[in-house]
Amino acid sequence: MGKSYPKVSEEYQKAVEKCKKKLRGLIAEKKCAPIILRLAWHSAGTFDVKTKTGGPFGTIRHPAELAHEANNGLDIAIKLLEPIKEKFPILSYADFYQLAGVVAVEVTGGPEIPFHPGRPDKQEPPPEGRLPNATKGSDHLRDVFGHMGLSDQDIVALSGGHTLGRCHKERSGFEGPWTNNPLIFDNSYFKELLSGEKEGLIQLSSDKALLEDPVFRPLVEKYAQDEDAFFSDYAEAHLKLSELGFADA
Repeated sequence: MGKSYPKVSEEYQKAVEKCKKKLRGLIAEKKCAPIILRLAWHSAGTFDVKTKTGGPFGTIRHPAELAHEANNGLDIAIKLLEPIKEKFPILSYADFYQLAGVVAVEVTGGPEIPFHPGRPDKQEPPPEGRLPNATKGSDHLRDVFGHMGLSDQDIVALSGGHTLGRCHKERSGFEGPWTNNPLIFDNSYFKELLSGEKEGLIQLSSDKALLEDPVFRPLVEKYAQDEDAFFSDYAEAHLKLSELGFADA
C-alpha cells in the first residue's frame, strides 16, 4: 500500500531538523534512549487496522493512556522530553514522539530510520490492552501485531529493539537487561536469546516464544548471524510502526 504524505511548511521541516539535534543531545546526555524508544513504540503500537483507531497520534501524553498498565513509567519519558517540545510549539506531539524514537535508535548506533512529518495530534486515547504482554507466547504476539497490520518478520525485527534497555521491577514486575550493553543498539539480543539463559540477563516468555516458533526462529538465527540484515529489517519495521494509520493512500 502506497503512502501519500501530507505537505508540511518549510518552517515545520526546519523545526524537525533543529528538534532532531536537541533530541540527540538530550538522549546522549541522559542515556535515556531505551525509555524514549519505548514511548514511541507504545504510542504507535495501539493502532487497530480494522477500526483505524489508536496509533502514533500523540494521545499517549494524556493521563488516561499513561495510566494503562503497559505504560508504567512512561510519564518519566514524557517529562524528560517536554522541555524540548516547548521549544518547538509548531511540531505536533505525534511527530515529536516518533521523531524522538527514531533519534533514540540512531544515537545508540542503530540504523537510520526515515522520518516523514505531518502526523496530526488526536485527543481520543485508544482502549487499554492493545500492546504486547511479556508473559505470553507467539499466538499472542501474532494477534497483537496482526491488529496493527504487521508481519511475522516485523515482530521478530522489532523484538530486537530489546537490545536497548532493561526491565524494571516497579514498572513491569520483571528486572534486568536483555544484553550486556543495554545502551548500544546492535544484534546482541538475538545472540543472547540463542545462547540460553545467563545470570544477570533476562529472557521473558515473549522472547522465548521467538525460539519456539517455526517461522520466528529462522529469523532470530539470521539476525544473530547478520547484523546488517537485522538493521535493514528493523528500520523497515520501525518505519511501518511509526506510520501506522498515517498517510495511508
